[in-house]
Amino acid sequence: MREARPRDEIDKLYKTKRWRQLRLVVISRDFGLCQECKRRDVISKGNIVHHIVEARDDLTKFWDVDNLELSCAACHNKEHPERSGGKKREKTTHAIVKFHSTNEI
Repeated sequence: MREARPRDEIDKLYKTKRWRQLRLVVISRDFGLCQECKRRDVISKGNIVHHIVEARDDLTKFWDVDNLELSCAACHNKEHPERSGGKKREKTTHAIVKFHSTNEI
C-alpha cells in the first residue's frame, strides 16, 4: 500500500506520549462513541481521534482538546477522502445568522 503523502514533522507528534495521553482523554470524554454518527442518532464505536480543524491548517490547534473528537473509520474516511485516493473534500464555511428581537408588536 502506498502512502498518500510523504511523512513529515506533524506525523511525529502522533507518536509522542503527550498525544497518547490526550487521545485517551478524548476517548473517555466521548464515551468511546463516534461523534459524527451520534449527531445522526446512530450509535457507533469510535476508534480515531479526529482533528476538527486539521493540524496542517492550524498547528496551534493540534493539542486543543476542544478541536478533537472521536470518529469511526467510516466517518473519518468521509472527512478525508484524499487518504484513499479520492479528491480532497472542500472546506465548507457556515454563515452565521443572528436574530435580534425588536420592540415591535
